[in-house]
Amino acid sequence: MSGILGRFKTIMEANVNALLDKAENPVKMAEQLARDLEDDLGRVKAETASVMAEVKRAQRAYDECAETVEKLQKYAEAAVLKGNDVDAKAFLMEKAEKSKTLEGLAGALDVAKANADKMRQLHDQLESQLRQINERKAAIRAKAAMADAKERTAELGRSIGGAAENLSAFDRLEEKIDRRLDEAEAMAELNARRSGVEDLMAKYDAPEGGALDDELAVLKAKLGK
Repeated sequence: MSGILGRFKTIMEANVNALLDKAENPVKMAEQLARDLEDDLGRVKAETASVMAEVKRAQRAYDECAETVEKLQKYAEAAVLKGNDVDAKAFLMEKAEKSKTLEGLAGALDVAKANADKMRQLHDQLESQLRQINERKAAIRAKAAMADAKERTAELGRSIGGAAENLSAFDRLEEKIDRRLDEAEAMAELNARRSGVEDLMAKYDAPEGGALDDELAVLKAKLGK
């Protein structure tokens, strides 16, 4: 029995919450602990059933021996009442032997009961730990799902941010092109205004009539006109 309890001592002394909190992957750790405890619980149930059966066997042996001791006492009394001391002594001697056996059976019964109590306590503790782990496992899974969702959201946010930066770059490029276009149009407008003024200035700078007027004046003088 000591071997059975020693085998599960480390399980009962383990701090399940600390193990889960320190685990790199709490979900996998919780699942592994749950599987291990389910296996251990199955073995403890089998051992507990065996010990409880031993209690029943020890109890039955004790009851049968106690009943025999009681019968021998009654036979000894009956022999005394009939004046048969020899028979009475024989019954009392047998009773003494059975009483010693009864004491041994009583000790075995006490040990069996104590072992059964320990196994039931171990069984109940394992069941309690298994419930706690399953509860923590559900909570951890929910938290893990939330963490995954937040990570995906953050990743999506970074992607959107990158796209926004790209759009912003396009906006700046478009602004630059628009500025160059406006400058080119302004330059073209200035050039157009300058050409018009120069033409106008040439009109006034040229002599009135020009070469044609001079030639006409010579012709008139020749003809006497």
